[in-house]
Amino acid sequence: MKPRSILVLALLAFGASLASPNIAQAQFVKKLKDTAKKAAEDETNRQVDRLVENAVACAFDDPRCIEEAERDGKPVVYTDSDGNVLQDADGNPVTDRDQAAGMAGGDATDTKLKPGQGVWSNYDFMRGDEILFAEDFTDDRVGNFPRNLEFGQGNMEIVEWEGGRYLRSTADSQFIVDLPEALPEKFTIEFDYYEPTGYHNGAMVTDADRIESAGNPQVRAYYKGAVFLMGNDTGVGGTSKAYTRTYRTKERMTAIRIQVDGSYAKVYADEERVSNVPNAEIHHGRRLSFHLHGSQDSPAYLGNLVIAGGGRDLYDALTTDGRIATYGILFDTDSANLRPESTGTLREIGNMLQRHEDVRLRIEGHTDSSGSAEYNLTLSGERARAVVDHLVAEYGIDSSRLTAEGLGESKPVGENDTPAGRQRNRRVELVVI
Repeated sequence: MKPRSILVLALLAFGASLASPNIAQAQFVKKLKDTAKKAAEDETNRQVDRLVENAVACAFDDPRCIEEAERDGKPVVYTDSDGNVLQDADGNPVTDRDQAAGMAGGDATDTKLKPGQGVWSNYDFMRGDEILFAEDFTDDRVGNFPRNLEFGQGNMEIVEWEGGRYLRSTADSQFIVDLPEALPEKFTIEFDYYEPTGYHNGAMVTDADRIESAGNPQVRAYYKGAVFLMGNDTGVGGTSKAYTRTYRTKERMTAIRIQVDGSYAKVYADEERVSNVPNAEIHHGRRLSFHLHGSQDSPAYLGNLVIAGGGRDLYDALTTDGRIATYGILFDTDSANLRPESTGTLREIGNMLQRHEDVRLRIEGHTDSSGSAEYNLTLSGERARAVVDHLVAEYGIDSSRLTAEGLGESKPVGENDTPAGRQRNRRVELVVI
């Protein structure tokens, strides 16, 4: 239709509205108002969307949402009961929980999940007590492949993303972790993983030399043994199958944790245990193979890899050596706030102290050398005190049996110039007194 014809029709329609002012004109005016109102609402929504583009929207009383955002290094903006982003007088999203609680008519006090609370109440993962390998990519150049990993195939590079450093895969890729020794009878493996494609499962096997067709990305079809899955299906595949279809790694960065004791394997996705296999065919090799799935449009990301061995009984270790280092007590960054992932280790310590009332302990806090020595000394003391306070409050341990001491960076057990060394130095030690 020609522009002149459109104009004529528009004028005829307008004339018709004037000829029936009680009906057509009223409808015409209402339509104009509705259109203007919708346009204003759309513009407001676009402005809010731009402001919160890289943030996570959480209700002030939704600690799980807040914990996950903080773990992923994402800023949080707060919402009302209807899910609308709260805004201050200047139209900026509210990022302070106390302010959000006041606007929503609530109280933000104690809404942060603590070890053993809420969804973490049954969390029993405990990191091994000897760090075998750790990599956070902070010592490598962005854009390179990590020096501490062995390249297998695909397309991978280190990137800075969402406040951290990750290995990004834009193809079906494989890398190998070469350990200083074969995996012991007891070991744990931890890493963060995000695979938004949802087409495949990322996978990891504990003996790369047993892969019959290393070039095939579907490694679980070519590996005779337990294959650890970290995609739409998360858990154990291969010869032993026990996994949960969570789709979690497709939706967000997910903390994958694997705990093995002989042939007994457990797998966790964040706070949820997704696999529990008592008779998995675990190969305790020295070379671990990771298989990632990504594309140029939907890359996969992996980071914060920690492999630990051991897992000695606390009481036996204390009676034999008089002390033991624990790596499963975690804190918020630059804070003495205990993270809920500490649940398993703190429960083991609390239960041991309840069973053995004669045991008295000094809780020592240790850090790596990042930051000033004075700051690390103060922080390590506050963290040791937080552990003592938790054991007293949650397990009823007499406070006279426990003391706290912060030693900062003064007693390293690893080199501070490597990720694994720094990981070894960040620890809590239990010492018999």
